[in-house]
Amino acid sequence: MVKQKMVLKVSMEDPKKRSKALQIATRFIGVISASLEGDKIVVVGDGIDAIALTTALRKRMFYAELINVAPVEAKKEEKKEEKKEEKKPTPPLPYHNFAVVQPYPYPYPYVDQESSYDPCRIM
Repeated sequence: MVKQKMVLKVSMEDPKKRSKALQIATRFIGVISASLEGDKIVVVGDGIDAIALTTALRKRMFYAELINVAPVEAKKEEKKEEKKEEKKPTPPLPYHNFAVVQPYPYPYPYVDQESSYDPCRIM
């Protein structure tokens, strides 16, 4: 996925509404950071649906406008990734090294139907 930077204009009159708007923005999966710049929220994330975020803010804040969506360039991170050595995955352990424990069956009473059958229960 590509990192995105979204700028949303939201009506925030008091600090309570500001914190509410930030909570709504940070609940989305993929959000890396969210910050306030005046009456705007800047959200940086990976694979965030901008329309879903705007709709969620409109439902709870009554006014939200999507101003800008732009990809974030990550040239520094690519250089770091090139220097890292790839680790070889460890092979799985052989199965015969593990003890397999079977669950203990619960005892159940055995009743012989032929010998205990009595049609008259009163006597």
